[in-house]
Amino acid sequence: MKHYYFAFHGSEILLERLADGTYTIPCGETPPTDVDQEATMLNVTPENGICVKAYRLQSPVAGCSKYEMCGLRQSFYKLPYNLYVKAGKCEELLYWDANTKYCGRCGAKMAMHTDISKKCPNCGNEVWPQLATAIIVLIHRGEEVLLVHAKNFRGNFFGLVAGFVETGETLEEAVRREVMEETGLGIKNIKYFGSQPWPYPCGLMIGFNADYEEGTITLQQSELSAGAWFNRNNLPEIPEKLSIARKLIDAWLAQ
Repeated sequence: MKHYYFAFHGSEILLERLADGTYTIPCGETPPTDVDQEATMLNVTPENGICVKAYRLQSPVAGCSKYEMCGLRQSFYKLPYNLYVKAGKCEELLYWDANTKYCGRCGAKMAMHTDISKKCPNCGNEVWPQLATAIIVLIHRGEEVLLVHAKNFRGNFFGLVAGFVETGETLEEAVRREVMEETGLGIKNIKYFGSQPWPYPCGLMIGFNADYEEGTITLQQSELSAGAWFNRNNLPEIPEKLSIARKLIDAWLAQ
């Protein structure tokens, strides 16, 4: 039986280079590499009827014309979109596996219970993969939108206000709180846009549009290094197309 094999080393994934110059995920009856006997081979939900397995490489594959290591983010530009999304899920599950080796209740070694759960053989504690839920919002003021540069951005691009949802609050409350904390602005007319898995390492980004209501920009210095209102004619460098931030901006530009 053929399987897709999603093999990772660090933040890189193993891609197969096809004769026409395109890329795919290795697919066959056996793994494309040797598998370390200590490595976990995870079963993941099938892709287009083909079973999926994920594992960690002991070392990166090099010097092979058939295969290429590629950063997971960069694989967005090389893989078909469905395989990129599946790669993200595989990476999240491998991250979860690596961080749930031992029971958080009694310290015993955990055992796989189902494909997406573990159970402690000592005390019966069960764990499942957990998502870090975050909101991201494009704020409109007439013909302008608010773009910010966060201190943790990898590059000089400007993105959107974003932050994690806290326990006990709704998504809309999280949007209002994060905007106020990071920019000092009041907003209204919060509208859902869409969501996106964000496997860096285990997030779910939930996008919104909102309208400016009141206040002047007062940046949260611990989070943001810059922020301003921009119109279509004076945009700074914006995020890559793989992100929901870019999808929100592109949707506004297309209006």
